[in-house]
Amino acid sequence: MKYFLIAGERSGDLHGSNLIKALQQKDTAASFRGIGGDYMEGAGMQLFVHYKEMAFMGFAEVVQNLPSILGYMRQCKMEIKQFRPDALILIDYAGFNLRIARWAKKEEIKVFYYISPKVWAWNQKRALNIKANVDHMFVIMPFEKEFYARYDYKVDFVGNPLLDAISGFEPDNDFLEKHGLSHKPLIAVLPGSRRQEIENMLAYMLDLIPSFPDYQFVVAGIRNIPQSYYQQALDHPQARVVYDETYSLLAHTHAALVTSGTATLETALFEVPQVVCYKTSWLSYQIAKRLVKVDYISLVNLIAGREVVKELIQDELNQQNLQQELSKIVEGGDRRQYQLKEYKALKAGMGEESASETTAHLILQYLGQ
Repeated sequence: MKYFLIAGERSGDLHGSNLIKALQQKDTAASFRGIGGDYMEGAGMQLFVHYKEMAFMGFAEVVQNLPSILGYMRQCKMEIKQFRPDALILIDYAGFNLRIARWAKKEEIKVFYYISPKVWAWNQKRALNIKANVDHMFVIMPFEKEFYARYDYKVDFVGNPLLDAISGFEPDNDFLEKHGLSHKPLIAVLPGSRRQEIENMLAYMLDLIPSFPDYQFVVAGIRNIPQSYYQQALDHPQARVVYDETYSLLAHTHAALVTSGTATLETALFEVPQVVCYKTSWLSYQIAKRLVKVDYISLVNLIAGREVVKELIQDELNQQNLQQELSKIVEGGDRRQYQLKEYKALKAGMGEESASETTAHLILQYLGQ
């Protein structure tokens, strides 16, 4: 069978790679092509575009780069037609993938969607678009099945693939020595996986270093992001940048500063107390504020349905607030203990492991294999 996959960011690349491996186990003649990153390529998919070329975030930023995005979309459609896949598998990345789904449906290509776009957060009627154009949706959040049921659309809850990725992870016991770190407790700095996120967030996080002299600040870097984006951390005498070892970092970390996104849930699953940060351009924020229909931006709080981790958004993200909130979770007080307790309840409600295997099984079943 031939599978065309599209993932537009790092987390989708990771989960897409595990899905590819699961499909390979069940379909030994499988071939894969699409848009993704290093993880998916390493798993055996032939890339024609790396997602880093398409990683635009924010409403204003997307508009500015619209000609490039439309060009990639045209190229993607041509590649799909030439490859003639048995299944098109879309992974999150709503703005691009929902348009591809609509086109693919007209081309009578079987469309699967793994990891639902966050249509429950804003413009919820996009669920009707998904119902019309996606043959089968595989969701990873417990509340998403109920959300889609309101639109009379039956979806499969497969569990969360982060549980698979983390359960199979082996921490590096030599992590501290390998990176020249002392035995002072670590504060992990996760500034995001997109260039714009790092530009917006890293300075705020590093500005806290003088206020926490008894801790080491370690930035989770990504090698396919140009080194210049981390230059402020590389030049800082009290900071380190560790590339492509986020899970090892979280396994050794006392607390974390995390840009909103999948990393907030990963941090919670490693049971690391955190402060969630988010800041974008003024225009993008004004648009989002009027469109977003949920009370929280972090996956931790969204899944819990209440504030488990503190979110500092836009104007609330300043050095005074960040210092105050980080102090609450590094000093072993009530806030730290509360987060650790809530993390255990969060894990218990996220379903079983083996999301990748379950999804692969269902895809083949729906394809009649």
